[in-house]
Parts: sequence; C-alpha cells; structure tokens
Amino acid sequence: MASKIHQDRSVPTARAKAYAYVLDHIIRGDFRGGDFIEEEWVSSAAGVSRTPVREAFHRLESERFIELLPRRGARVRQVTAQEMMQVYEARRLIEGFAARRICEAAKGAPVEMKRLAAEMRALGDSDLRRHVDLDRDYHVALVEGSRNDVLMEVLDALRARQQQVAYAVLNADPSRLETILAEHEAMVDALDRGDGDGVVGLLNRHLRPIQSVVERLPGE
Repeated sequence: MASKIHQDRSVPTARAKAYAYVLDHIIRGDFRGGDFIEEEWVSSAAGVSRTPVREAFHRLESERFIELLPRRGARVRQVTAQEMMQVYEARRLIEGFAARRICEAAKGAPVEMKRLAAEMRALGDSDLRRHVDLDRDYHVALVEGSRNDVLMEVLDALRARQQQVAYAVLNADPSRLETILAEHEAMVDALDRGDGDGVVGLLNRHLRPIQSVVERLPGE
C-alpha cells in the first residue's frame, strides 16, 4: 500500500503538467516576451482541461513570467535589462560564496562539475538548448559543493530566470559558447588548486550582462 501511495504522488497533477509545459516554452524562447498564450491551445497541447491551465497561469503570473490582462488573456513578460542584471548580481553573490567554501575545504572541484564541463565541450555547438540545460546543472553542482542547503534553495528560486537569460544570451550571440566553455574549464582548474580569489574573479567575468543582449531588452 505504501508503495502505491508513493507512486501516485509521483504522478504530476494536471496543473503541474500545464505549468511545466508553459514554463518550458517560455524559458526556451518558444513563447517570447509580448506573445499571448491561448488557454485553449495550452489545454490541447498539454493534454489537460482548461481549469488547471488557468491555475497554472495564476502561478506563472505570481512568479512574474506572464501577465494576466483583463479580456486579453495571458501575455509573456519580457525580460528587462534591469532584471537580467539583478539575476547576475544575485548569482555572483551565491556562487562566489560557494566557490570560496569549496576552496576552504580543499577538496577540489566537485566531480559533477568536471563531468558536465567535459560533456559540454564534447557536445560542441550542435544543440544550444542542451547547452543551457547542462550550464544550469554545472552551476547547481558548484553551489551543491558548498553543502549549504539555504543557498541551494535561493539558487533554485532563480533557476527558471537563469535559464531564460541564458537562452537569450546564446540566441543573441552563439559565438559566446566557446567563451562559456573555456571559463567553465578554468573554474574547475581554479577549484582544484584551491584558488578562491581566482574562481571568484572568473565568476565575476562569467556572470556579467552581455552588452549586445542588454541593448535588445527594454528597461524596467
């Protein structure tokens, strides 16, 4: 009986399915800032009724991914230049602290960071969407290495916006991928050396607004 209950809880609810479907399309840029999302279309595409779609829309609005406009429907929020800079600022604080904690422990770079950096290098430039997913996991592995659960919770709250910004960067400038890969590898090397200042310096360069992307975004 306990096993049956566990299995039932693992099945996503209709609202969760609708939420994940819409959020994934926003993050990946399939739904762009200013686009309207039709409730009926999401209901059909996600295979759920319209009620859980409406519930998912309210959650997405509370998380500032969409706006619900009277008599017009759900409109995707545009990432603003200010929001992009604030996401980067928050990540530099979180990941810089995590990097120093790893260096203080003198255990070297987490194995998962090394594995992900190697996988991204092997992938080349054939799949930018996959790169964004791996990039997210790489930075999660860095913060997990600090063994600080509260930091992980804060980073998790930023995760969707982090991916949305990452897609915007690579779509605007695919050539930046080589810089990202090189900086990932350099951070692993610095962590292995226990060079906290070196890793933080790399993170400060790595997590910075890209001017060519900022110029395309509206102000707050």
